[in-house]
Amino acid sequence: MENNRYREEEKEQEEIKDQKELESVVIEKSLDDDKNVNHDNDETLKNDDVKNNKSKKEIKKLKKKLEESEKVNEELLQKISALTNEMLKDRAELENFKRRTNEERIRERKYALNDFLLELINVLDIFDRAVSTKTDEKLAKYLMGFQMVNAQLQQILTKNGVSKIEALNKKFDPLYHSAVETVECENVESGVVVEEIMTGYMYKDRVLRPSMVKVSK
Repeated sequence: MENNRYREEEKEQEEIKDQKELESVVIEKSLDDDKNVNHDNDETLKNDDVKNNKSKKEIKKLKKKLEESEKVNEELLQKISALTNEMLKDRAELENFKRRTNEERIRERKYALNDFLLELINVLDIFDRAVSTKTDEKLAKYLMGFQMVNAQLQQILTKNGVSKIEALNKKFDPLYHSAVETVECENVESGVVVEEIMTGYMYKDRVLRPSMVKVSK
């Protein structure tokens, strides 16, 4: 009996020992697991820090590129503005050139006969003096043909926009009259045309030849 009892006690002690060993193994495993978890957490945190640092560097690079792009964009906008202003200036100059050229062409067409008519009125001066000369009846009849030619030429001048400038007894105007002499005249105020030496002519709205006159003092 005692032997059986002794064996049972030994068995119980062995079971207790096995139980303790199992608990020890479980505890060690638990500690190892905790250690591994902590290690994994540390690794995760470390990886997160690396990622965060990398993201910050990338963000910094992007900000720098953005600033550079904005600077380049501003420079381009300034160049575009300068080119636009230059283009508008060139266009305005071109339009002014076209306008001036067109005005010059209009004037050239308008006063195309200016030089010809100027020469013609110089010839007419000779005709006027010739047909206005007082002479005998026989010569007067001979000059009638020239008077008719002179009248026709005057009509041609009028038709082409040429008209005589009124000067006699008019106030002297340097735009239309050219004074060759000033004279003393009683009962005439100063600056009045008292004699017309050569008739002046207008060609449309331009002075073809000013009147040559004497003016009172």
